[in-house]
Amino acid sequence: MDVTVPDLLVDLVEKVCVVVVVAYLVTRSRFFDQIAEKRLDLKAKLFLIIVFGAFSIFGTASGIELPSGAIANIRDLGPMIAGLVGGPAVGLGAGLMGATHRYFEHGLTCNACSLATVIAGLAGGLIYKWRKGEIPPVWQATLFAALMESFHMVLAVFMSSPLDEGVAVVRKVSLPMIASNAVGMAIFAMIANNVIEEKRTTAERDRLRRDAERRGYEMELAQSIQKSFLPESAPVVGGYELAAVNLPAMEVGGDFYDFIPVSDDKWGLVIADVSGKGVPAALFMTVSRTLVRANALGHYTAAEVIERANDLISEEDRSSMFVTLFYAILDAEKRTLKYVNAGHNPPLLLEGDATEIVMLEAKGIALGVMSGIHLQEKEVLLEEGAVVVFYTDGVTEAVNRNEEQFGEQRLAGLVQANQHRSAQEIVDAICQAIGEFAEGQAQFDDITLIVLKSTQDGQQK
Repeated sequence: MDVTVPDLLVDLVEKVCVVVVVAYLVTRSRFFDQIAEKRLDLKAKLFLIIVFGAFSIFGTASGIELPSGAIANIRDLGPMIAGLVGGPAVGLGAGLMGATHRYFEHGLTCNACSLATVIAGLAGGLIYKWRKGEIPPVWQATLFAALMESFHMVLAVFMSSPLDEGVAVVRKVSLPMIASNAVGMAIFAMIANNVIEEKRTTAERDRLRRDAERRGYEMELAQSIQKSFLPESAPVVGGYELAAVNLPAMEVGGDFYDFIPVSDDKWGLVIADVSGKGVPAALFMTVSRTLVRANALGHYTAAEVIERANDLISEEDRSSMFVTLFYAILDAEKRTLKYVNAGHNPPLLLEGDATEIVMLEAKGIALGVMSGIHLQEKEVLLEEGAVVVFYTDGVTEAVNRNEEQFGEQRLAGLVQANQHRSAQEIVDAICQAIGEFAEGQAQFDDITLIVLKSTQDGQQK
């Protein structure tokens, strides 16, 4: 029967469809996860041998009859794929199935074709070993199939008897067989690699999601722990109002403040800013706060407290971090504020009836830079109505869309405009003003504030 070109095309499409179906079924089987992870057990290997051995037999039985009358097939494709995805033993097993079936079909090239099918499976297995279980990319798999079929043709020529008949057969089938096996291999490799990449992408996405969830939980825990180191509320001090706020730029920050009960009528007030951001700054903050608080409870002067804390911080610090800090001792009975400034932003003091802002400056350097520092201690009298605003640079360095900073002048103006209000209301007014000024810009640095207000006649409003 004459074979027409349309019939040949239909046969080729049929073989392509079969390859696609086999590739789909294999890549969706539960064994394919083992292929992707390169951990095949015995059941998976037997599954692959049976599937691709049967596919090899199908390749022989469904050979395409060419217009010349010769038969082209994709028998070697099954063992080649089996070897590439399962290793030498799987390739050999599938090859033996296909070869045994081909051997009993007899014919001029019987021995050569059977041997080539076995070698195809072993060759695929060797590539599996060479690539350590990774399926080759499409172009490499296609080239392998083309070279394997070329070797098949050479083998058929030399093992045929008589030789001239073998040459005649090979001339008719070589190009179709090389092309059909190469195309089939390209289709399978493309599908398999896409599925593996999809699985790896999904696994990586899941891993990243789990890592993000874990980091989120850890950051929430760190944030909770850090908040526990800050005062739950400002203390009640007769004749004064105290209010404070801490707004980290990240989940955790390096700013901190504290109210330390030094004695019955004295309170230590601390505001500080650790260099850096995030978890390292938070850890350094925790250590610094603990050391300052421990020394403050020893009833030393303001300078002695911070100088002692600095020596301890310098001894333990191997991170090259430092902390700027302002520490003051409020004497409620004498209505005085003794303070030292370790390289921090000087607080603003607006006295009772005054209109000018006084900066609480004092000589000193940041803590942790060097040991044996000496800090200048100063004292101011807090008249009725006086307001002291302690702050970190996150307040004055907040920026708007035009990259302008909030600045000390705006802060001073706010203090003057809200002097008559309570300490908490002054804190709220400053935070609101910063938010309006920033116009939705992301917070660049931690924002921390303490407001101390001396109330009229020694009574809180």
